[in-house]
Amino acid sequence: MNKKNMKATLVCGGVLVGVIALVVCVGFGLPTSEEIIQGEVEVTDYRLSSKVPARVLEIRVEEGDRVKRGDTLVVLDAPDLDAKLQQAEAAYHAALAQEQKAQNGTRQEQIQSAFELWQKAKAGLDVAEKTYQRVSQLFEQGVMAEQKRDEALAQRDAALASESAARAQYEMAHNGARTEDKSAASAQVQRAEGAISEVRSYVGETVLLASADGLVTEIFPEVGEFVGAGAPLMNVACVYDFWFTFNVREDLLEGLKVGDVKEVYIPAIHKTMIVGITWMNNVGNFAAWKATKAMDGLDLKTFEVRARPMQDRDTVELYAGMSAVLRKD
Repeated sequence: MNKKNMKATLVCGGVLVGVIALVVCVGFGLPTSEEIIQGEVEVTDYRLSSKVPARVLEIRVEEGDRVKRGDTLVVLDAPDLDAKLQQAEAAYHAALAQEQKAQNGTRQEQIQSAFELWQKAKAGLDVAEKTYQRVSQLFEQGVMAEQKRDEALAQRDAALASESAARAQYEMAHNGARTEDKSAASAQVQRAEGAISEVRSYVGETVLLASADGLVTEIFPEVGEFVGAGAPLMNVACVYDFWFTFNVREDLLEGLKVGDVKEVYIPAIHKTMIVGITWMNNVGNFAAWKATKAMDGLDLKTFEVRARPMQDRDTVELYAGMSAVLRKD
């Protein structure tokens, strides 16, 4: 092949390559339709659980039932709580009796007995005092020995001490318990009342109520099963409290920021809703990402974008997992 034919062949080949490249670009270029991002519906839900170990006595709903706040969902049987309540009530009555005893003071018969003992001691002191005075005078006149005078003095002092002790016993009986003892008795009553309230709160936990309107999506135990404290019994979804979650690669985040108002289309109900973007965050290195270093680019991470409806929230009922399409434009 001469140089002229070779040159013509190269020119024709270049033209052919250009045509093929143009066809590829036209056929696989930017989409002509609007740019969309697919996500799913998320719904707030709560799990019903018990604070005490108990046996499932009744389950009054089934999966798929709609419940209202305050509806009885599960009834549990915990006989141990009845025994604990009786113990707490008995302790309360005992503490109350002690408080009443401290507040009322000593019995009248004990007060009267203490008073009589005091009067007896006073009479003995009076006799001892007079005896000492007589013996002392006789001693000064030289008629009585000094030892007799000392014995009379000792008896007078002993009688004085006895009178003081008897008076103190009477005053203590008359005044009743000390202020500190009364306070301690009142505190014991309050403690017993607290124990009763605690046990009664546990008894109340054997009847489990719905804390919000919703849809029963899962029931875990069967009637007759024993469940531990904190074990989940059922799951209730609040179908009117929903939002949308989208996992967006960072090269598609342009035009999306917190506070933006967008449209979301829900194929399951053929409805478009106005939403506001409320949250954006990196989902972490473990999430899906696109490696572009082989093309001299950067690794592209994925971000979670959340959006909440700005209208029709109380009239539209959605379920977790439904598809949602976010329109960027």
